[in-house]
Amino acid sequence: MNESLKTNQNMGRGQISIDNVVKIYDPEGAAVMAVDHCSLEIAAGEICMIVGPSGCGKTTLLNAIAGFHSINSGSITMDGQLLCGPGKPQATPGSDRIVVFQNGALFPWKNVLDNLMFGPVMAGKMGRKEIKEKAFSMMADAGLSGTENNFPGELSSGVRRRVEIVRALMNDPSVLLLDEPYRALDSLTKSVMHEALLDIYYKNKVTIFFITHDLQEALFLGNKVAIMTSRPCKPKKVLTVDIPYPRSYSVVTDQRFRDLMEETSELVHEEAKKSFAAGEREG
Repeated sequence: MNESLKTNQNMGRGQISIDNVVKIYDPEGAAVMAVDHCSLEIAAGEICMIVGPSGCGKTTLLNAIAGFHSINSGSITMDGQLLCGPGKPQATPGSDRIVVFQNGALFPWKNVLDNLMFGPVMAGKMGRKEIKEKAFSMMADAGLSGTENNFPGELSSGVRRRVEIVRALMNDPSVLLLDEPYRALDSLTKSVMHEALLDIYYKNKVTIFFITHDLQEALFLGNKVAIMTSRPCKPKKVLTVDIPYPRSYSVVTDQRFRDLMEETSELVHEEAKKSFAAGEREG
């Protein structure tokens, strides 16, 4: 595929506007507010990192964008079109918003190539020859050449994560929704995967909504970092990361990166303590 086509095909797509969203769960009649009048703007082609304590409502927000959960009030729009809001409490899931979960979802009985081709084949928008050519091109871009005949169980956890992200991109989404995709990886593997994700991002410019507990991960990858409150979830601080791309892992030792870590780490710690205290009371 032509490099300029790959770079430009997602330009202008994937702008997300979250406006005063409220989500209340009601298990057995006990109303639990998970998201509290949350507002956040994510530009098309931006990597927006969502940082917050466990159970604060980050995944609830992601699921609302994906169309897996309804909202009680407020609205979420993408590229000016209503996903969910007044008169439509739950978004319709679609291939324009692809979720990559932390536990992985590759078909273990299919090899890498067949996993990558599955979505476009089912969509029927291209012929098999064109889909196969696209798969090989994207594998090459992601450093996966030579793995096409391997099954997921034969790959390292890091390589599987890369395959899952490429499989998502094979469907040409406007937005990638990543729910702690690197949580189970060791720190060295994570650093390699971060650089690999940015390499893929530079070539595709898809909007990325990325949930993490790792502040260093958030600052290294993101254009924008939204630090969320403990439950109920809403932004406590939204930070623009003014470190230019392309980024290599050497940036984590730069003074600007250290300043950003210092600026935000106390905010994250405050919310973690609140979440822990609430858990202690609930327990």
